[in-house]
Amino acid sequence: MTDSGTTLAPTHVDPELDGDHERMSHIVLEGFKPKKGDYISAGPSVVEGMVNGTAVKALCGKIWVPGRNPKKYPVCPTCKEIAEGRGWQVPAG
Repeated sequence: MTDSGTTLAPTHVDPELDGDHERMSHIVLEGFKPKKGDYISAGPSVVEGMVNGTAVKALCGKIWVPGRNPKKYPVCPTCKEIAEGRGWQVPAG
């Protein structure tokens, strides 16, 4: 997880979705901490998704239940562009 509360998440293969997105790691905004106040959750975490089978949503809009090692796949260029546009550090992937 990066300082901004984002996590790379692997994807499960779904034959009805675009095949290229299945071969990428996506960035999930799990939450954030404003300058003043407590951490605010933005949805299920990747770990929660993997353990409980809960769907997560990537910055690019992809929704899926994570289940693979994200380090084996390149980072989704759309997720990366969105994250970098917000000034977030993007994990190597």
